[in-house]
Parts: sequence; C-alpha cells; structure tokens
Amino acid sequence: MPELSEGSPVGITPAELRVLNLLRQGDSNRRIADQLVLSPRTVESHVSNLLAKTGCRSRTQLLLWALAQG
Repeated sequence: MPELSEGSPVGITPAELRVLNLLRQGDSNRRIADQLVLSPRTVESHVSNLLAKTGCRSRTQLLLWALAQG
C-alpha cells in the first residue's frame, strides 16, 4: 500500500506521518518505537495527536481514515 506523504491534510507533522505509515502496516506502538528509535510514550503521543487532528475516535477509525487518504 502506498505511504501517505508530506503535505497530507490536517497539518500532520513528518514525525506523525512516519508513525501513521507504520500503523497502516499493522505495527504496534512498541514496534513503531523500536523502528523509529523513539520511546513508546512518544509514539502514543503521536497517535493521540493524529486522533485529534483527524477527528478520529479510535486507532481503527484512524487507520480507515488513512486508507481513505490514499
């Protein structure tokens, strides 16, 4: 599946975009943290920010939103 790229809607930061693209691959927060050399808490913060920026209420809804974006 193609990755979302910078310039994506709703003001998603490059760091949030990296997290979102790994979420789309089905990775857990822990695995994302390991891959991006971040703490799991930082990944949780990025996911929370993504939920707020997109208006999504759950991780599943966020993934569906991301898939709809292309």
